[in-house]
Amino acid sequence: MSATTKSRRKLSVSFTSDIGTDTRESESASSPGGRGQGKGQSKIREYVALSTVPLVLVLGNSMLVPILPTLRNELGISQFQTSLVISLFSVCAALIIPLAGYLSDRFSRKAVIIPSLVVYGSAGVLAGFGAVWDSYGVLIAARALQGIGAAGTAPIAMALVGDLYKDGQESQALGLIEASNGAGKVVSPILGSLLALIVWYAAFFAFPVFCLLSLLGVIFLIKEPKRQDEPQPISGYLRSVRQIFAKRGRWLISSFFAGSLALFILFGVLFFLSDILEKPPYSIEGVRKGFVLAIPLFGMVTTAYITGTVIRKNGVLIRWLMNIGLALMVVSLALAIWFNANLYVFIGLLTVSSIGTGLLLPCLNTMITGAVDKAERGMITSLYSSLRFFGVAFGPPLFGWMMAKSHTIVFVTVSALSLIALALVFFLVKPGKQVQ
Repeated sequence: MSATTKSRRKLSVSFTSDIGTDTRESESASSPGGRGQGKGQSKIREYVALSTVPLVLVLGNSMLVPILPTLRNELGISQFQTSLVISLFSVCAALIIPLAGYLSDRFSRKAVIIPSLVVYGSAGVLAGFGAVWDSYGVLIAARALQGIGAAGTAPIAMALVGDLYKDGQESQALGLIEASNGAGKVVSPILGSLLALIVWYAAFFAFPVFCLLSLLGVIFLIKEPKRQDEPQPISGYLRSVRQIFAKRGRWLISSFFAGSLALFILFGVLFFLSDILEKPPYSIEGVRKGFVLAIPLFGMVTTAYITGTVIRKNGVLIRWLMNIGLALMVVSLALAIWFNANLYVFIGLLTVSSIGTGLLLPCLNTMITGAVDKAERGMITSLYSSLRFFGVAFGPPLFGWMMAKSHTIVFVTVSALSLIALALVFFLVKPGKQVQ
């Protein structure tokens, strides 16, 4: 080998050294206007915009929970009709969500989320006028329309997270979405109670303002990645979804059941708690009641955020936390059979159950979102969200029906259902060491 060749190779090594580049990149990232900081700020803005979508979804339902007894008295309706204000919204959303999921896979996530937020907020105004006019028919029709709009919000945002982020960032963003969902549940009873101090139907008119803020965030702060492949025809698309369930159906269906049951219990317990707090011997109303309702939910939202941050894609940790979460639900709800008369103990038990829910849901979100390719992700996450909505829908009326018979029946039933979910998840949901 000639000296000239050696010299050239040495020159080449010196020229391609990364030392200078690393230094510049480090300086750029650490400088106030640096590119690294710009990317970090952009990601934070995306996180904030994404988290507003499940937040407004929850506000549209949970903010009404504290005013349900007042709504029943003002409109002169039955307890079942009152529960429909929550349930019909959720049933309509659950029925439309799979269609919204398909459209988001066919076109784009934002093309579904943006008009859905417009419909959601506009129908909120109509519901408010229904309350002003003392028209239960207008109110309930508007709530059904709100449910249709809600179908294209948080479920599609979950699929969008899977498109935008990978690995640890994805589980962190999904944990933030679940935490935002839980934060909405914490804030909404307090916010609904505060707004009711102005006039009992103020929550209906305040809600569209939150929708508008979320709409602006989605439009201007989220840049959706472009599709690489042409969308499949409907026949091929449905065939792909069937193949997913043929291959992974056992653990997917078990996960769907566990997630929908967790929200069935959560909203049912909120309905139960909202009803008993206003009656003797407690006689807790207004903002005080909102703060009491927020206690179990605060346990959930804190746990959900921490869980989403730490699990990343660790399948072993995910499995442990799912089973621990369901076990906490079983034990706390079973103890509530005997200890539901003492309010302090009862709220403590409900908080433990909510912590279990906070451990469970981010793990399920991470597994389900990562289970499929981008082309079918909207449909799978939407089917999951649809079942979650059915859980929310049937919680209040079924809890109301069981409460009319016996408080003991309520907690015997939900603890038994939680035990079934624990068995299904323990035996059928076994993620690998690293979740996709």
